[in-house]
Amino acid sequence: MKTSLLPALVVATCSLVSANAALAHHGDADRYVQAVSVISGTIVELQMTNPHAHVLIDVTDASGKTVRWQGELGGPQQLIKLGWSPSTMKAGTKITMTGRRLKSGAPYMNLTERANVVLTDSKKEIYRTENFGQPAPKQ
Repeated sequence: MKTSLLPALVVATCSLVSANAALAHHGDADRYVQAVSVISGTIVELQMTNPHAHVLIDVTDASGKTVRWQGELGGPQQLIKLGWSPSTMKAGTKITMTGRRLKSGAPYMNLTERANVVLTDSKKEIYRTENFGQPAPKQ
């Protein structure tokens, strides 16, 4: 009886440690501005890779310079459940993204909370988080 208890305790301990590591992945370490921003541009590529899908878009800034932005979406499995495929966002399509920007000012937007993506020409919303439109959490 004693020999079967030890393996069970080892498995239980490993499960608890693994669960904490999985939860830690989703912290953003206060890297993003809490207020949402809106940018519009032209899709270059949709990358359906783990752990998060990314959309690359070219945005023309105020000086007329083209800047390549990257938007971080949920995981590909989540997007597939929503009916997405790699052709959902075709290169050359104009989109408008609402999400949180990096505090560093780098051209990167988090689209995993309080975010949406709209086809600019038709105004059709193709992505929306459950908490889109809600205010930023109080600090």
